[in-house]
Amino acid sequence: MKFTLQAQDKLSSARAGVLETAHGNIETPIFMPVGTAGTVKAVHQHELVNDIQAQIILGNTYHLYLRPGLDVLQKAGGLHKFNGWDKPILTDSGGYQVYSLTEVRKIREEGVTFRSHVDGSKHLFTPENVMDTQRIIGADIIMAFDECTPYPCDYNYARRSLDMTHRWLKRCCDRFDSTQPLYGYDQTLFPIVQGSVYKDLRAKSAEVIASFEREGNAIGGLSVGEPAEEMYAMTEVVTNILPKEKPRYLMGVGTPINILENIALGIDMFDCVMPTRNARNGMLFTQNGIINIKNEKWKDDFSPIEAESDLMMDQIYNKAYLRHLIRSQEILGAQIASLHNLHFYLWLVKQAREKIVEGTFYDWKEKMVKILGQRL
Repeated sequence: MKFTLQAQDKLSSARAGVLETAHGNIETPIFMPVGTAGTVKAVHQHELVNDIQAQIILGNTYHLYLRPGLDVLQKAGGLHKFNGWDKPILTDSGGYQVYSLTEVRKIREEGVTFRSHVDGSKHLFTPENVMDTQRIIGADIIMAFDECTPYPCDYNYARRSLDMTHRWLKRCCDRFDSTQPLYGYDQTLFPIVQGSVYKDLRAKSAEVIASFEREGNAIGGLSVGEPAEEMYAMTEVVTNILPKEKPRYLMGVGTPINILENIALGIDMFDCVMPTRNARNGMLFTQNGIINIKNEKWKDDFSPIEAESDLMMDQIYNKAYLRHLIRSQEILGAQIASLHNLHFYLWLVKQAREKIVEGTFYDWKEKMVKILGQRL
């Protein structure tokens, strides 16, 4: 993997770059649609490529390990062959999913034992077998196994957790470096900065993670309930320490405003379930603000879903019709709304990239942040 910085904003830390992987190049800043179980919910692959113009998607180790299982994925030749996506894939290590299974998991130095949410069966994730699992899944970028602390989090717990995450990282790197990719192309391992909302812990973690000198770095444990200001403060601490010549991935973030503010702090890569999850509940993100399409005011509004959008679905279908579909729980409603939101997110980061290259990012960002939070 190779990362090249192409432009830097003068009034912020925003940057534009290109990430080269075995399955193609990714122009940053970028948003990665979440395909947890090998699929971006309600979206076809050709729509991801042609309508949304996604350059990379996310898979999840925990979910893919449980279903369809590693034997099926290995027989298929990896996730790319299994789901028919020939562009880059990133896999989350499952640390966040295990964190969210509070009632059915135990964390020890060896790793994490947990019970499957599918059938209650017992499993063990260790730094070593999570590396092996991600080798089998075959993603271009794989994540280290870490513990994602909750919010709020006691300082001493956060410190102990952080130290264990760093010990686990050493084990991840040793296993990754002593094994080979299975399908004839390179994979890249990103470590994850933790430390909850404590500046000294975040700084310590960023320094430790940077010392491993991997090809890219991630920031985890944010967007778990803390105020946005805390998120931005922690991100700024970390981006001031992580090497500038390597890509930075902020995991699980976030709203359109979160994304713009974090781009300004020097983040290159984002993922979040929000565009698709909110779409299924009728929330649309647009260039003029947020629409709750279930509201009565759209009942007889026959204007396009978003007149300014170049997405065909936004022009073909009107607001009243989409409202009818969502309220009737028709599958097509979830499909149209998901396409719309993902297209908007990819449009937003593409615009941000263009503004960084032009040298006008900061003023544009300040203007957009005021608009995007409006309820229409």
